[in-house]
Amino acid sequence: MLDFAVNVWLPAPPRWLHDRLAAALERLAAYPSDVDDLAARTAVAQRHGRTPDEVMVLNGSAEGFALLPNLRPALAAVVHPSFTEPEAALRTGGIPIHRVMLDGDYVLRPELVPDEADMVVIGNPTNPTSVTHPAASIRQLARPGRLIVVDEAFMDAVPGEPESLAGDPGVLVFRSLTKTWALAGLRAGYVLGDPEILARLAVDRPQWPVGTLVLEAVAACCSPGAVAEAEETAQAVIEYRAQFVTALREAGIEVVAEPTAPFVLVRVPDGVKVREVLRDKKIAVRRGETFPGLSTEYIRLAVRPPSQVARLLNAWPVEVRA
Repeated sequence: MLDFAVNVWLPAPPRWLHDRLAAALERLAAYPSDVDDLAARTAVAQRHGRTPDEVMVLNGSAEGFALLPNLRPALAAVVHPSFTEPEAALRTGGIPIHRVMLDGDYVLRPELVPDEADMVVIGNPTNPTSVTHPAASIRQLARPGRLIVVDEAFMDAVPGEPESLAGDPGVLVFRSLTKTWALAGLRAGYVLGDPEILARLAVDRPQWPVGTLVLEAVAACCSPGAVAEAEETAQAVIEYRAQFVTALREAGIEVVAEPTAPFVLVRVPDGVKVREVLRDKKIAVRRGETFPGLSTEYIRLAVRPPSQVARLLNAWPVEVRA
């Protein structure tokens, strides 16, 4: 199917990354080494202006979210609509949850977060709204004894990353390599934070929790050359996104909020029918009702080149527009 559902930009990792991972296959007879782990953490630290002991490499951000209950917050405020795995992990771990529901422009309003929450979880940019919250607004959430957790899985798709909190030592920031580098099958990511918090987060991880190829991918994708390439890709994506948004609006399809990430949230009168029609025409889109605060009227669309957008709009049922 033509894929507008999954937010992975490239069809495959770039050749230089492919070759570097292929070369690492020669080391798979041995367990992942401390040298490999330190090299990966050092590359991340240099990329974000941190120290290696403020970095923990993960099997994708999802592994880090699964570890959040280890921090034992008394009340976690989760800002929605957003990626649901952090809340699901916290609930499974028996952590009380308060949902902070956004609407309208879907931009964070710090006053909605209850003072008693000692953990606040927010995506930035937020999936699925494609909104990037001002870093200053997220910093307003800081309180003594409160941990702010930011999912920045799509931040490297924002040119210059002006609202990133990856350099803030008092914040727990999760990053993913999946989207920009087409590594969904490898599960590669990392978390930045205070060393004491990272130690608590990792308390029950198994030995060798991350494989050699993940460590190699993290080191490679955080190198200066890779960061520069990701910036070029982000610039290209925003140009495609601007064309995409214009085409959607000209077709009478409502674009929700102002997208800043490599995906767009739309609202249509009968989202279920739209999805079924598109599916029958071999086009996949992401349904919205699985995100708290949204309904079947919402559909998330990954940014794609104009030729693919034209195919999407040609297949879109004319009677189901904004």
